[in-house]
Order: sequence, then C-alpha cells, then structure tokens
Amino acid sequence: MIFSRLARSKLPGLQGIESTVKFTKYFDFIRQRPDRVIIRDEWIAQVVSNPVKETVQQDGRIRRWGQIKEMENRFLRVVLLPDHETVHNAFFDRGFKP
Repeated sequence: MIFSRLARSKLPGLQGIESTVKFTKYFDFIRQRPDRVIIRDEWIAQVVSNPVKETVQQDGRIRRWGQIKEMENRFLRVVLLPDHETVHNAFFDRGFKP
C-alpha cells in the first residue's frame, strides 16, 4: 500500500513550493522510530528532487543523498522504489562521504 502526503518547502528560494511525496506502508510504520520521527517531509522532497548523489541497488531501488543544513549538515539517505517517486526508507547516513 502507498500513502501520499503534501510537502511544503520552507527552504530559501523554494518557499511556497509544494510537492506530493508518496510513501510505502513500511516507511510510514518505520518512521515512528525515535531516530526517524525527526525527518521532515520537506527534507525528503528536497533530497528526492535535488540529490548530491544517486545510486541504483541491484533490486532496482534508488538511493539518493542530500545534505540537510538544519540538521548540522548531516546527509539524509532516501531510498525510492523503482518508480523513482515512492519513498521506501529515509535516514541520516553517518557513513556517507560526498
């Protein structure tokens, strides 16, 4: 099952821009964890639309990384389904080196 949510950007230059972000049922459940609950929909939308790096896993899922200034410049990894738009996972990747 896939859920959709509207994400409104508060980023400079992107304020007022809205996008719909789709999530898997798995991600909607897993984001209740304490380390995931802080991740904002707008940050996910930012990484999906403007990644600093992208790789494709063997199963076809897409990994995208983006730097989040509000979180001390940590890198957020967003894992998308092969449709390139549905978020399956998102977390701050401590091991990522740009």
